[in-house]
Amino acid sequence: MAETLQLSRSGYYAGRNRPISRREEENQILVRKIKLVHQECRQVYGSPRMTAELKAQGLSCSRNRIARLMKENQIAARTKRKFKITTASRHKFQIAPNLLNQSFLASDRNRVWASDITYIHTREGWLYLAMVLDLHSRSVVGWAMGNHLQRDLVMDAFKQAIQRRRPEAGLIFHSDRGVQYACSDFRELIKENNAVQSMSGKGNCYDNAVSESFFKTLKTELVYFSRFSTRAEARNAIFDYIEVFYNRKRRHSTLGYLSPAEFESSKLN
Repeated sequence: MAETLQLSRSGYYAGRNRPISRREEENQILVRKIKLVHQECRQVYGSPRMTAELKAQGLSCSRNRIARLMKENQIAARTKRKFKITTASRHKFQIAPNLLNQSFLASDRNRVWASDITYIHTREGWLYLAMVLDLHSRSVVGWAMGNHLQRDLVMDAFKQAIQRRRPEAGLIFHSDRGVQYACSDFRELIKENNAVQSMSGKGNCYDNAVSESFFKTLKTELVYFSRFSTRAEARNAIFDYIEVFYNRKRRHSTLGYLSPAEFESSKLN
């Protein structure tokens, strides 16, 4: 073996008996911590979020070092899959102007909200999810789920967001041109709460990219790796993802790798 490795026999035995280096000991500690965080954060963190999480826990480490250790130990974020975007915008209702023009930044909470609808497959049938996102902190401030795509779905999500956040007059509410958002009842609900409605341009998915990005995250981190037998099972999993993980724990690159809750708290202090 020594000849094959081009080492002297004395060098081989000296290396075998040599105490582990401090660097290697630190790496072993980091790998154990990485594996723990990987499980706690639902196996969705790549090296950037993993580095931010470890630093928040008081560990000194560089992103390159974390990336190397994750690769060497075959620790990776769940593989993403293609995300299909759909909306039903063929209707005769009034269309609101696009007030955002793909500017998805808000100077404070409850200034600009964005909303969208998606669907989740279960063996019992489709489960539809409507959500409302605050563009300041990327926090999901309202959501509703049901086995239908009627206007009540988006109205319930909006009402929940209003009840939770109590926004001042002038809130901008942005969505696509779906019939649920354009119908008379929803426009009246917007008016009753002193909000201003905004809608994406025709056939332009980028005009509501933040909402669609949230759904992509939800599906690639939860839905695509789950097999829901019933709608109730899917509801519970989605509730847990939004309220326990996404809003309060998941680190967001746009927020400097803070969670939405941490970002809002930092702005209030």
